[in-house]
Amino acid sequence: MACYQPPEDWQQWVQWLAAGLHGRSRWRLSLILLGMVFARGRRTVTTWLRAVGIREDFADYYYFLQPLGRKSKDLARRLLTLLLVRLETGPRVLLAVDDSPTKRYGPQVQGAGIHHNPTPGPADQKFLYGHIWVTLSLVLRHPLWQTIGLPLLGLLYVRAKDIDKIPAKHGWRFRTKLVLAAKAVLQFAKLVKQAGKTVWAVADGAYAKRPFLWPLRAAGVTVVSRLRKDAALRTVPSPPPTKQRGRPRKYGQQRMHLARRAAHPLGWQQVECFVYGQLVVKTIKTFLATYRPAGGLIRVVIVKEDHGCEFFFCTDPQATPCEIIETFADRSAIEQDFHDVKEVWGAGQQQVRNIWTNVAVFNLNLWAQTLVECWAWNKPADEIRDRGDSPWDDPDRRPSHADRRKALRRQTLHNEYSSLSTAHRLSSKIRSLYERLLQLAA
Repeated sequence: MACYQPPEDWQQWVQWLAAGLHGRSRWRLSLILLGMVFARGRRTVTTWLRAVGIREDFADYYYFLQPLGRKSKDLARRLLTLLLVRLETGPRVLLAVDDSPTKRYGPQVQGAGIHHNPTPGPADQKFLYGHIWVTLSLVLRHPLWQTIGLPLLGLLYVRAKDIDKIPAKHGWRFRTKLVLAAKAVLQFAKLVKQAGKTVWAVADGAYAKRPFLWPLRAAGVTVVSRLRKDAALRTVPSPPPTKQRGRPRKYGQQRMHLARRAAHPLGWQQVECFVYGQLVVKTIKTFLATYRPAGGLIRVVIVKEDHGCEFFFCTDPQATPCEIIETFADRSAIEQDFHDVKEVWGAGQQQVRNIWTNVAVFNLNLWAQTLVECWAWNKPADEIRDRGDSPWDDPDRRPSHADRRKALRRQTLHNEYSSLSTAHRLSSKIRSLYERLLQLAA
């Protein structure tokens, strides 16, 4: 078995995460995560185990993944606690919600089905066979690298027609994407509020519906999302007379048309916003309205772009247009998370069949990405990026997630080399060999 020596803070965080597992098997989590960091080629579970030299008792690690999948929500809460303590989140915590598919192959993969393909590509494949993951990420502003998403939890969505294919012993029940996302946000929001912070959630227009908005609004979570152009908005009701009996009106009587508001030449103003790493001036129009799917009063923001108008809303009527625009722009961090977790960590390549094992391996990819980002958060850029072999590249470019993962590899191998005796480390041949091996490995 390989004797890697990761940084001390990495070891402490993995131990904190593993503390939510059974005492007899929690030690396996650190080995699996190290195997993920050093794995190469196709990122199967076997590749993970081979990277840390596990050969004889490999079956025990496969069995370990099933209870890990069942405990994924508990470990995600522990990871969020670690981030709230480790990183500077400010008085407001932003959670991004979205879903993404992973392609699978074979008829025996539990929970897999036919889903809409959001990236059809040149072949124009409108559908794919695989899993759909409703994912939640903590979105933070880095002082040097702008907005970064830290994935917390991936929830498997299974269509109602595919539930019968899952063995009854797993106890799997059908839940829509909106219900899955709302329950997960509420669990994280309870933890964040205990830390004395407010919670905002941002999602695309597909989640701007009653099953998602009503529970979060009732729990005091502010939601920012996109509005349909034909959204059934109503005016704000006027205050009732003091002697009127009964409950006051919640929704106005008159219909508000977004397209007409956007076409009207009056009421536009300019605000300065920080979006996508740049300070820009946006031409906007804002007003209050009532919206039944949101459960009451909302603030609507219309943004005039070159290609047309964009429509956004916030369930907090006191929010400023700048806050709403910047919050929705920060939602792009979860899209970058999907790219990194698939391209860098190979999510979806672990061809396992058991449904809880699938949940475990996808969340392991999410947690590995978050732990690497957390480890590299306060590191200087020159320590993370090493482009000595790429003189054609921009040396001042923002370090990618792959650069941070390679930096963790280098630090781990350097720690192992430093543990050798002084006589071995001073040998010119040994040091030259070490430099070459380090360049190959990281």
